[in-house]
Amino acid sequence: MMEPPKGTVRDWLDLRADQGGTGFVFPDGAQDLSWAELRDSAKKVAGMLTRLGAQKGESVALIYPNCREALVTLFSVLYGGFRATMINLVAGDSAVAYALEHSGARFAFVHPDQAELFGRTADPAVTKPLQIADAGDADTELYDLTPEDHALLMYTSGTTGRPKGVVHTHSSLLAGGWTTAVAHELTDTDRGFCVLPIYHINGLCVTVMGTLVSGGSLAMCERFSASRFWENLGKTQATWFSVVPTIISHLLQSDTNPDSQTRQRLRFGRSASSALAPDVQRAFEERFDVPIVETMGLTETAAQILSNPLPPGVRKIGSPGVAYGNDAAIRDANQRPVPHGTEGELVIRGPNVMLEYLKDPDATAGTFTADGWLRTGDLARMDEDGYVYVTGRLKELIIKGGENIAPREIDEALYSHPDVVEAAAFARPCRSYGETVEAAVKIREGSELTPLTLLEICETKLGRFKSPDEVHILRDLPKGPSGKIQRNRILEIVDART
Repeated sequence: MMEPPKGTVRDWLDLRADQGGTGFVFPDGAQDLSWAELRDSAKKVAGMLTRLGAQKGESVALIYPNCREALVTLFSVLYGGFRATMINLVAGDSAVAYALEHSGARFAFVHPDQAELFGRTADPAVTKPLQIADAGDADTELYDLTPEDHALLMYTSGTTGRPKGVVHTHSSLLAGGWTTAVAHELTDTDRGFCVLPIYHINGLCVTVMGTLVSGGSLAMCERFSASRFWENLGKTQATWFSVVPTIISHLLQSDTNPDSQTRQRLRFGRSASSALAPDVQRAFEERFDVPIVETMGLTETAAQILSNPLPPGVRKIGSPGVAYGNDAAIRDANQRPVPHGTEGELVIRGPNVMLEYLKDPDATAGTFTADGWLRTGDLARMDEDGYVYVTGRLKELIIKGGENIAPREIDEALYSHPDVVEAAAFARPCRSYGETVEAAVKIREGSELTPLTLLEICETKLGRFKSPDEVHILRDLPKGPSGKIQRNRILEIVDART
């Protein structure tokens, strides 16, 4: 499919249901879910919402971990023409309460295990909890839908100030699945393997929407387990998987391996959400004989914006690849294009780009250029072949004595030691330099690696000025729901230990 998907999620679910076949399987034990059953259930639950008086395009909250019922709920809300408002279960009570209040959700589907979270965070006078079991069989006329109607509301992790509510239409949501399907050449014979939460854009768009658009199927796990990863992947006969760099590191430290049949069946694994250290990628591919395709995506772009090609195409280690299905460019501070190899801000335009930040016209205006490109906030350069190399976040740059230092350079130096499982450099405020560099790592269990050894590695690779003044060994580094390390929280954690 060379053109972005036309129509709505309802149209596409009707198409898959009419074609028949299994849509989703669940290695944790739930019954398979056919496309036809998913469509029929979605129609019933959408009818219930309509009868309850839910208005077209209004927010309906989903407070669910990955499970069979979460998929039914998601597609029900989308099928009915409502705005699926995904609640991040690990964002903390204040962020959940903010999302429920800001979105104006009058109805929320709440998993039994999340009843306490809902009780702590929802205003009972505003938001009513619902269960899909109450839908009944009544046939209700649903709202008419267009591709430009609101479909998804997902809140960013809010590393600076309040979370922002990213609004996607049916059109941009489907395009998010399509960019994945195009880059990875997904067909109806493929089965994905999902271990990332679908209340995050990667799990939702890459695996769920990618499956809807490509017509394949998806194995969905409740959560990532290093000990059961390869067994479940083999049992479900998956042909590809989508993970994040921390999961790749944990699989490398695990003593489990795929069997030969699973290796032969697996076409590739994809990595996204944060930069994959080259040494970690090489080690993974050497041990497991599975190619890792590094990619990049944003909540604002319904996930994927860049991807390396599949083998035998050229995968450039250290780059999240080239644009598929959208355009990517590098601009300077005045929003002018820069020559190949020159650093600037990565900007994106395409069918997968968000509509707006909900109720925040200033933030929406500030994130789009005058000529309609989405500003990512990432510093990057592009080579002559169109491959992008991300050098850091504009907001994360460490400015030491007036010199810009990209934390990623330090991360990669630390990951070059095989005992390092997680690593992140961060800034410490300093009177003399403005900021100084420190880093935190998680190391392999049983390792005798010391901070001194890691400091020496950094100095050898980066020189003294860019190297951390201190490396802290932590049991775990703070992470968001996608597994992305939250660099902005490390200083507080380190200081709380002393």
